[in-house]
Amino acid sequence: MSQSTAPLSTDPRPDLDADDVPPRIDAPDVAVLEELLLGRWAEDRRASRKLAGQERFHKIEGMSRDDHRERVLGQLFDLVAEGAVHRAFPEEFGGRDNHGGNIAAFEELVTADPSLQIKSGVQWGLFGSAVLHLGTEEHHRRFLPGILDLSVPGAFAMTEIGHGSDVASLGTTATYDPEAEEFVVHTPFEAATKRYLGNAALHGRDAVVFAQLITRGVNHGVHAFYVHLRDDRGEPLPGITVGDDGQKGGLNGIDNGRLAFDRIRIPRTHLLDRYGAVAVDGTYSSPIESPGRRFFTMIGTLVQGRVSLTGAAVAASKVGLYGAITYGNQRRQFNASSPIEEEVLMDYQLHQRRLLPRLATTVALNFAHEELLAKFDDVFSGADDSDENRQELETLAAALKPTATHHALDVLQECREACGGAGYISENRFTSLYADLDIYVTFEGDNNVLLQLVAKRLLQDYAAEFKDADFGVLSRYVASQAQSTVMHRFGLRRALQSVQDTGDERRSANWFKQADVQRELLAERVRQSVADVAGELRSAAKLPQAEQARVFNRHQAELIDAARAHADLLVWEAFDDGLSKVEHEGTRETLTRLRDLYALTRIEDSLDWYLLHGRISVQRARTLSPYINRLLERLRPHAQDLVEAFGYTQDEHVRMEVSSGAEARRQDEASEYHRKLRASSEGPVDEKVLQRRAAKQRRGARR
Repeated sequence: MSQSTAPLSTDPRPDLDADDVPPRIDAPDVAVLEELLLGRWAEDRRASRKLAGQERFHKIEGMSRDDHRERVLGQLFDLVAEGAVHRAFPEEFGGRDNHGGNIAAFEELVTADPSLQIKSGVQWGLFGSAVLHLGTEEHHRRFLPGILDLSVPGAFAMTEIGHGSDVASLGTTATYDPEAEEFVVHTPFEAATKRYLGNAALHGRDAVVFAQLITRGVNHGVHAFYVHLRDDRGEPLPGITVGDDGQKGGLNGIDNGRLAFDRIRIPRTHLLDRYGAVAVDGTYSSPIESPGRRFFTMIGTLVQGRVSLTGAAVAASKVGLYGAITYGNQRRQFNASSPIEEEVLMDYQLHQRRLLPRLATTVALNFAHEELLAKFDDVFSGADDSDENRQELETLAAALKPTATHHALDVLQECREACGGAGYISENRFTSLYADLDIYVTFEGDNNVLLQLVAKRLLQDYAAEFKDADFGVLSRYVASQAQSTVMHRFGLRRALQSVQDTGDERRSANWFKQADVQRELLAERVRQSVADVAGELRSAAKLPQAEQARVFNRHQAELIDAARAHADLLVWEAFDDGLSKVEHEGTRETLTRLRDLYALTRIEDSLDWYLLHGRISVQRARTLSPYINRLLERLRPHAQDLVEAFGYTQDEHVRMEVSSGAEARRQDEASEYHRKLRASSEGPVDEKVLQRRAAKQRRGARR
């Protein structure tokens, strides 16, 4: 919708500037909202939360690294005993082919202990899934039973110390020997050492190892191989060097380690050959002719790691916000509006500014993650396993994983600070959760690398839009762009906005709360950012490779910005779609304001871009922050309802002293003490009272 012609308001909600006292809004129904946020796989989430709420699965703060590792290993056996690990696997192995429900359940374990969530993800989400998705039925029959019952703990040996996100350039080799019908797996140099691998240091008996497949003198690229690591006594097999990565910044319940191979031999049949096979004589064959497409198909089958990290990050954000907002509703500080009663922290605008926009983003990401889970389930259940849908899944995961994991760290740090010194104490979990989730932003794909993948996809889509366009279409596009450029460059669009808004701040503010306007502002930033970068890169297409790389590098920051803007739009659209499912009026009202808060804080954070590109007039920009502050006033009474609707309980999942009710009891005790003191004749007189009395007497004497 054009900003110059958009209606000033089609929103039936009360005008925020109508009066100084907010009109009454029915509170959200916590039960309705909880069910909405639980989503399609609500029962799987509930079952997992029931397990995560049991003390035997909880992280014990301050536990030694070695004790923590053994505790988490024991917890994995408990998950097996509870039947909690089979959901995504075929029925013949005790599973339910429930791919979305499996991810939904596993990500809830982060509330018990992030180490438990990640170690279980290594065993069944990476090691087991690699066998399931890259192997054949024969591999399934041979290897999956031991993986599922944990008699064979395993590692996922992809990352090398010299290559992390650039998987295609891994240094480990697997060279086929046709005479022995074996692959020779080798680490040719130190940088090819497999590193940071969960389960490798102590517990892993086997591993799925990614290496360059070489046969008949031809390198066919990275493939996956099933490799035995240890004998029955737990000792490394000959030719395999195992190291322990030791103490880490977090997740010390996982035995991360390193692996190096000195020309070890494995059977030809240990190649997981669903997408690439080697015959006895060394002949290579694949159902996918293109090496590049084959590689991305194989790697794409492992996208669930990014999906699960997104959901776990959202869950951790919820836990942090539950603790900080509950504390903010109980903790009192400073006499602002009353001489005898201090204010609760959540009544201060700054505290609302710190926590409520992050609450809005967390709820928005909840809806976005639900859409990601649905697409993941469609692909892996076979409901829609088309190449196009797989590419959309990979792009969506690459956009949301960085957004959610960076958001989780931001939330946990802000929540920690919002609780003052109490937030720094281990019993309140903020620092522990932050330390454990810190690695989420760089594993399963470094966040910035993933955002580059998103940006490249945006550029491809932009180019494809005009691939087959005729001269007339291109002419009209150029003309429309020229018109738009003139409008923005010379301020005509801004002038039109100012004329419409003259003398009435409410008209400017009301413009921002329209869903069409929010969508258009977020989308326009993506479109313009991609078009600008595409224009710069187009001229480099015919340059030598080195020159192309230099041009691309000069615009890398803009590419990342475009990808982040795209993620903001995706998250907003998911939130807006989620609103359509809400029938309860009070719940819909509150969520609509929360959606507005998400959109407008995203726009506020990039307001310089909108002003520089002429998308928002100065007058309208001036009303944005005050409008957001009014939204905070509207949402503040419902903050506790919103975190309660996350469905986590204090004793089972949150487990923070700041949200236990202890602060409310302390404040009540202090209030009662001061009340009795004021009512008694024995209480001391405040020095300021005496000074005021003396001043009054002096004024009386002068008269």
